[in-house]
Amino acid sequence: MGIFRVFTKDMGIDLGTANTLVYIKGKDIVIREPSVVAIQTNTNQVLAVGEEAKRMIGRTPGNIVAIRPLKDGVIADFDITQSMLKYFIKRAMQRRSLFQPRVVICVPSGVTEVEKRAVEEAAINAGARDAYLIEEPMAAAIGAGLPVQEPTGSMIVDIGGGTTEVAVISLGGIVTSKSIRVGGDELDEAIVSYIKKEYSLMIGERTAEDVKITIGSAYVDNKETKMNIRGRDLISGLPKTIEVTSSEIHEAMKEQITNILEAIKSTLEKTPPELAADIMEQGIMLTGGGALLNGLDKLIRKETSMPVHVAENPLDCVARGTGKALDSIEIMKKTVSNTKRKG
Repeated sequence: MGIFRVFTKDMGIDLGTANTLVYIKGKDIVIREPSVVAIQTNTNQVLAVGEEAKRMIGRTPGNIVAIRPLKDGVIADFDITQSMLKYFIKRAMQRRSLFQPRVVICVPSGVTEVEKRAVEEAAINAGARDAYLIEEPMAAAIGAGLPVQEPTGSMIVDIGGGTTEVAVISLGGIVTSKSIRVGGDELDEAIVSYIKKEYSLMIGERTAEDVKITIGSAYVDNKETKMNIRGRDLISGLPKTIEVTSSEIHEAMKEQITNILEAIKSTLEKTPPELAADIMEQGIMLTGGGALLNGLDKLIRKETSMPVHVAENPLDCVARGTGKALDSIEIMKKTVSNTKRKG
């Protein structure tokens, strides 16, 4: 076994709707790329993956399309996801290995058995020797350093690109959880819709994401900020620049933020009293890109009357937790499912 480990590179993969991160045991995160694939439509040939493919979104000629093969945290296009996984696994391996790697991939807690099987098969077909799945909230909690194996309640809220995962964890298992298909992508889409409705201006998803990061806020305060954005006027068809305010963007994202709050509250309501007391003392941990939304921690604190913490490097927690699960596959058996390569 010791010799085997010298030659293989076990890896953890955060297969996210927005980004894919690959963690290699002993090396930390080695790949951090957008979950985007550029395809030649007439031949189905993969032209680019990751950052290079993302740059093509909205800028491709008719015979090339940039695709996000995952939607709301699950595989929407199996073949393209498999091509993307194969690309990332081979790139992470760097050179040909004598052994195929064991791979742990995280999936949202709400996925069906069919969806789980699709992810496992994609990993095996992409070159993995064994494919393990770990639920996203468990991976996020491990990566954030929460005491998941202890007999104490820990609450994690992981806001990714396609889903928000809320879970209470104790003794290495998920006690109660809720997965909603609301995440950073939905916030971006809400901004696009708001600008279209209020200003008759069409903006792209990258512009919407910039607006969200720059002036977006979950919590309204007296500090109003403004930003100029450029898009296409739907009446004249010409390029146009407008100014938007942080209060407008808050209004645009209100419904999605409310959905996230409701998921947190409903999970707390289902939490056993002893574990709820632990959470009241330890607080709620936020991970994922959505944890960086300005004022979200303050809003959750106000609405739940509980301490709220943003994890260190929240974007990396799921990938790190997925990778760390490699060290304790035996302990994690109750939260990890496994598929082996046949033959």
